[in-house]
Amino acid sequence: MKKRLTVWLSALLIAAILASCSQSGATFDASDHAQEVLEWREWRLARLKNPFGYLTQIGLYWLQPGSYRFGSAVTNDVVFDGNAPPAIGTFTVTSDGVSMTVLPGVDVQSNGIQVEELALAADTTGHGISVTHGSLEWTVVERAGRYGVRLRDFEHPFVENFGPLPYFDIDPSLRVEATLRRYAEPKIANVGTVIEGLGYHPSSPGVVEFEIGGQGFELEAYTSGESLFYVFGDRTSQNDTYGAGRFLYSTTPGEDGKTILDFNKSYSPPCAFNDFSTCPVASPRNRLPIRIEAGEKYDLRFHYSPSH
Repeated sequence: MKKRLTVWLSALLIAAILASCSQSGATFDASDHAQEVLEWREWRLARLKNPFGYLTQIGLYWLQPGSYRFGSAVTNDVVFDGNAPPAIGTFTVTSDGVSMTVLPGVDVQSNGIQVEELALAADTTGHGISVTHGSLEWTVVERAGRYGVRLRDFEHPFVENFGPLPYFDIDPSLRVEATLRRYAEPKIANVGTVIEGLGYHPSSPGVVEFEIGGQGFELEAYTSGESLFYVFGDRTSQNDTYGAGRFLYSTTPGEDGKTILDFNKSYSPPCAFNDFSTCPVASPRNRLPIRIEAGEKYDLRFHYSPSH
């Protein structure tokens, strides 16, 4: 499972870089652009439906220090959705992290080896541990000192029936040149998330300035590897797109400060599809006072809600 995750993440990284590349250095061609966006949409759907994409997530359980019985029975402290045994074992949470004890006779594995007791290193340690039972997998996530257990189902029926995603028509006028106006020094942004009390604090090199319809706007950019990342809202967020905002990437500009914002490649965050991600939301300064009728729309039919 670990090898499978590494291979997928490597492929995803390459695809993400390619998907974020602009045509700023070449003559713009509307037909080529339309084909590029259509190919991006195919990549987007494939990324979501991958076993390690967001759609296989079926649970996220935040835990305070203490002990928690877990399994599918409603009498458990942590009730697993999906095809889980009624009782699996116990999670124990301390300030040092999360450990797990498995009940006798329950087949829980890590790296293909059956386990009875295991310390579950969180995702933020760089060597997070994955454990499985049948088609179910769970891992520990850590956010600002808080621990949670994230549950996946690799045979989740929601994934098989998912799509196609709804989009606005491709609009080449909403592929715009932008200029990065750098701060004197990169700063740490303070961005809210869908989890109450949990913030997102990326490094920001500055704001990008651009025009739409002759009117000037700006978005604060966040550093994401070799790219710039944006969480933005607009007037479509009230009804046509996800209310918390959409995501967008662009290339990091060179010395001229120029990059391309292609709003046709803006997309919904993971929390648009379930409640088991820690998505940032668009800050007030990144909410544009116009409608950006390009990119991915929001459809409640594609939001998974567990049975419990």
